[in-house]
Amino acid sequence: MLKIRLSRGGAKKRPYYSIVVADSRAPRDGRFIEKVGAYNPLLKKDDPNRVVLKIERIEEWVKKGAQPTDRVARFLSQQGLVKWEHGNNPQKAEPGRKAKERAEERAQREADRVAAEAEAAAQPAPEPEPEAPVAEEPAAEAAEAAPVAEEAAAEPAAEDTKEG
Repeated sequence: MLKIRLSRGGAKKRPYYSIVVADSRAPRDGRFIEKVGAYNPLLKKDDPNRVVLKIERIEEWVKKGAQPTDRVARFLSQQGLVKWEHGNNPQKAEPGRKAKERAEERAQREADRVAAEAEAAAQPAPEPEPEAPVAEEPAAEAAEAAPVAEEAAAEPAAEDTKEG
């Protein structure tokens, strides 16, 4: 299938486009059949050299079945060669299928978490069982032994200061 499309040229940050007739399978800036115009986006919109077209050659290619791309169709509609209308895609802002699935999964997980929290809040908390008194006695013995160990550690420090 033949396309009338833009082929980029120019330097980095300085675009310049050739309007070419090319096979749709060819690379954008690659092989083409014929150059039928030029487009310089750096010029002002009212500049006559911004878009230059070989109208008679474009008419011949359109008769042979070449399809202009959207941007080239805009240029051609200004010359009255092709009828171009602005596209309308009302679903453009809608998320895709996978994004919708992820949102549903996220909503389901959130609903499950809220339900689990509500269920946990509805059930009374179990009463803590009193601990056996045996567990308290070793702690009491350790508390009594600790001050004795501290006194023993303090005595050698006092002896060292007397010698010096």
